[in-house]
Amino acid sequence: MATARAHAPLPHRLVRPPVELELLIPAYNEQRRLPSTVAATVDFLAGRPWSSAVVVVDNNSADGTLDALERFADPPVPVHAIGCSDQGKGAAVRRGIETSSARFIGFADADNATPVETLDRVMELLRAGHGAVIASRHAPGARLDVEQSALRRGGGLLFRSLAHLSLPGVADTQCGFKFFCGPLARAIARDCHIDGFAFDVELLAHVVRAGRDVVEVPVVWHDVPGSTFSARRDGLRSMADLLRISLAR
Repeated sequence: MATARAHAPLPHRLVRPPVELELLIPAYNEQRRLPSTVAATVDFLAGRPWSSAVVVVDNNSADGTLDALERFADPPVPVHAIGCSDQGKGAAVRRGIETSSARFIGFADADNATPVETLDRVMELLRAGHGAVIASRHAPGARLDVEQSALRRGGGLLFRSLAHLSLPGVADTQCGFKFFCGPLARAIARDCHIDGFAFDVELLAHVVRAGRDVVEVPVVWHDVPGSTFSARRDGLRSMADLLRISLAR
């Protein structure tokens, strides 16, 4: 259940050096999938003209998630690891946003389901002044290379229907690849309180309420096994959170 919490100013020592782009990767028990995703991300960013950093937000993992980052001791792009004691992907993403001083900030899933090359188009749109730029599996031109199971697709259809109550103009709120103007993200993160899988909708709803736009970029997406989402454990909570977001308008 979403609960409001006070957002005290963070100590200066917790805020990372400024770069143009910070890419957050929230991670919970991602020892297996994380290394290849970080490696691919670092390789891509190292060849781009903007300054950047990768930030892994460890969400109380019980495996060797942080140990898996030891191979990135001296990468061409900085790789930071921070912790988040509050459970939930939403809490982890907020922690990363609140500790960032980057011009642009966003997050990608540890499974690397969305091609990191999508960032070329994302950065072009952010630099043009758009508030939020998100990958979309349902915008015109998108394609699913490997689809989810029938159960996940059915649940996703119901989730999208409820999400449209708050974001009628957004086709896909749940693709785990979203980027924002940094000052905007830090301002709205203070008013976000959902820790579960509906946090994307809350974050985007605050972007729209702040008078900024959300642009969708169609992607070629493939489902990767190993998601921590459980329809039984997280489904009803997510639906309740969506209704709560829509009522907060």
